[in-house]
Order: sequence, then structure tokens, then C-alpha cells
Amino acid sequence: MPKFPAELTYGGASLTEPARVVWTANTPAFRRFEHTIVVGHGNAVWIFATAEVMKWGIKRRSGFDVTPDSIADEGADFCITARWGPVVVREPVRVVAVVDDDDRCGFAYGTRRGHPVCGEEAFIVHRNAAGTVFLTLRSLTRPAPEWPWRPLFPVLLIAQRFFRRRYLRALAV
Repeated sequence: MPKFPAELTYGGASLTEPARVVWTANTPAFRRFEHTIVVGHGNAVWIFATAEVMKWGIKRRSGFDVTPDSIADEGADFCITARWGPVVVREPVRVVAVVDDDDRCGFAYGTRRGHPVCGEEAFIVHRNAAGTVFLTLRSLTRPAPEWPWRPLFPVLLIAQRFFRRRYLRALAV
């Protein structure tokens, strides 16, 4: 895995608040996104979805490589890699929050130097009392602080929308 500086590219950590049912972040410097879908119903779906989310299954099932091959653990650094033919984009990130409760499981990661954008993203699986299992995506995004990514931000937003659709389908069984 390539070496990247360790610091996050934004001031805060856990701005997407994966442990909170209601996301109250007020961050005008970022583009805010939140969307929830139904994954399925019942304990088997819950067990599958929580295992997948914690081992980066949403990213992997959407076409990314994630190294190291381990579960999301708060404070751990990872490199997400996207490949389009000969083009390889590496996205250094750090897990900034983890939630693993009876009815809520997931994590948030923040961008580090070298990432194409600046911000945070969260993947949260949760269920209600009736046993319906949901996936919620949350993200805060702004242009990366350095070249070459900063001027490419409009193109990166298009790619982000494309991959969000993949994320929302990643746990389909």
C-alpha cells in the first residue's frame, strides 16, 4: 500500500455521526448528502448486511479494492483503489467512527492527503422494531485542498453520484 501523510484533510472527525439516528450536521463548507433505502427484512438479512458493511463490502461490491483486508476499526488507515482501464486512483482514508449496537452498525471514514475529494462518508446499516433492515449513506464533500484533484472537482461529483447508486445496490440479496 502506498504511503500517505496521516492527517485528515478536514478539521473534524465523525462529522457524519453514524451512531446518531438523526443527522444534525450543519456544515455549510461541505456538500451534504443522506439517503436511506430498505435492504430487506429479518435476522438473516441483518446478519449479512452488518457483516458486509464492517468488512468494506459496500465499497468492494461497488468495484473498489480496499487495503488492508480487515474490518473497519476506529483510527485505522485504509487505501481505497478505483481502476478504470489503465487509470488507477488511490484514496487514502481513516476510519473516524464506528457504531456496532443491537440495531445499528456501520462506520464513517475521513479523507487523508492524496484523496481526490475532502470530507467524510458513512455507511450505516440499521433496523427497526419490525425487523426491516435499512442502509443509510451519509457524506460531506468539498474539493480536495491540492492539485491535481481540486480543479477536477466537478467531474468527481459526477463519479460520486454514479458510485452512490452502486453503494445503494451493494447489499441487494
